[in-house]
Amino acid sequence: MSNIKETAQFLQRVPLFQNLNPRQIEMLTKRVVEREFPAGATIVTQGQGGEGLFIVALGKAEAIRERRDGTQVTVNAFGPTDFFGELALLDDGPRTASVVTVEPTRCLVLSRWDFMAEVRQDAEMAVLILQELAKRFRLALEAM
Repeated sequence: MSNIKETAQFLQRVPLFQNLNPRQIEMLTKRVVEREFPAGATIVTQGQGGEGLFIVALGKAEAIRERRDGTQVTVNAFGPTDFFGELALLDDGPRTASVVTVEPTRCLVLSRWDFMAEVRQDAEMAVLILQELAKRFRLALEAM
């Protein structure tokens, strides 16, 4: 993203952040880091530790889960405003799937450390984000 205003406008459209007020969006905007990945790149690897939340700003990626029998299944597809790695914001457990780019992809990354620093200062932000995460988990469980 070329500037802070553009990044803030983009973050406002991300479902996880859509209920946040402009001040909260601005605080997150200052914390995200932009990263670019070529087509076919592995952004995160199943079983490895997570560094935080990834928000697709441009491009496409797929979440691929390796089953116990070694077969792989695509469990999700991501495009602009989609996000993954939300569990890594809450704990430092291993990634539940690998995410691989389908085409050149730009992501905004919010580290767990930066996320925790913000929510410690703004309990309302924490509640709003956790409510959105709960909705997402319920949808995922219903799809099983």
